[in-house]
Amino acid sequence: MAGSLFDVQASSGASASAELQACSLSGVETRSSLSVAGLFAGIGGIELGLHDAGARTELLCESWAPAQEVLANRFPGVPIAGDVRDLDRLPDVDLVTAGFPCTDLTQAGRMQGIGGEASGLVAEVFRLLRGRRVPLLMLENVRNMLVLNKGEAMRYLVDEIEALGYRWAYRLVDSRFTGVPQRRQRVIFIASLDLDPRSVLFADEAGEPSDDHFRDDAFGFYWTEGHRGLGWAKDAVPTLKNGSTIGIPSPPAIWNPAGLAGGRILTPSIEEAEQMQGFERGWTAPAALASNRKGTRWKLVGNAVTVGVSRWVGERLASPGSPVSEGQPLQRGQRWPTAAHGDRGAVRAMDLSLWPRHERYQHLSEAVDFASATPLSARATAGFYGRTQKGSLRFVDQFLVDVAEHAACMAGKLAAA
Repeated sequence: MAGSLFDVQASSGASASAELQACSLSGVETRSSLSVAGLFAGIGGIELGLHDAGARTELLCESWAPAQEVLANRFPGVPIAGDVRDLDRLPDVDLVTAGFPCTDLTQAGRMQGIGGEASGLVAEVFRLLRGRRVPLLMLENVRNMLVLNKGEAMRYLVDEIEALGYRWAYRLVDSRFTGVPQRRQRVIFIASLDLDPRSVLFADEAGEPSDDHFRDDAFGFYWTEGHRGLGWAKDAVPTLKNGSTIGIPSPPAIWNPAGLAGGRILTPSIEEAEQMQGFERGWTAPAALASNRKGTRWKLVGNAVTVGVSRWVGERLASPGSPVSEGQPLQRGQRWPTAAHGDRGAVRAMDLSLWPRHERYQHLSEAVDFASATPLSARATAGFYGRTQKGSLRFVDQFLVDVAEHAACMAGKLAAA
């Protein structure tokens, strides 16, 4: 695969420390022969989950240098291609994965749609598939693409996939079903030449958990918001993301009502955020070799696919099940539902929850060490509190009282310093 086919860089990982190597795939045997080429690979969340389910990665394609450093250390020996536009053709693999850029589709981004400069790069996936139609395709992106511009992105994906002769299915899932305390809703799209994609995405249905599934001792929110949104989450952080309304990659905040350790308004560490995406702590540490910017690792984690989500997909690819139902016909032009499947122009909507399974849940107060967590800064707290006073959002009792007290406390410490 090396040489003229791919513009690759060696992935020896020779410079990685013993600690970094402990997080890599080196020396781990897989349980099946499913081969994978990962496009827009980021830090390898899709590929790591598939590997956990028995697959092997043959090629990774990623253009950002800090992400390439992570991939080189964590997937030793796997060729890494750069810009997807320079990739001539796909290797002979069973599955192509593509968590293509969400910049033009997400509510936190430019929302220029599927034709935008970044998200429009998904066209390169179809260019490559026209050169080699691999048996399976997995796409991942944000929930907003179901509704942005009346679902234009979904219609584009479906039309391109069907033109290549694939059957397809998609499902919106919440990462919390994998047990991580992060409320992250993403569309998982599977297309296949032979396998029924419904047997992958629609074979599991656990339903929304009851309220007692979650504790009420910690709540996540985004301190960068406060005017129209909050990202509020009980016993979880809101979606970890690569940017914010103030334009910087940053951690969410956590309200610890009891305030028994570390204070009431805290932020998780980058290592805790990695774990809330399903990675080993320290997974993105190699990125420091390519960038010393403070927000780089947060951006990498925010861009990633939750490992447990792709592990679930990989397990179902290895052992397909029976779809829970056939669904109902969906007419062209109707709103895209949270799950659907189709073939040759016929589309059927599925009534499914965002929770295929209920894996053992790690509560937020277990995932974050409140005693050592960093308190939200005086400036950040004051800015957030000020925005809450100008908007019309409603808040749970005591929350804003604790925010105001935290702001005063942090300002006092700053003045005394």
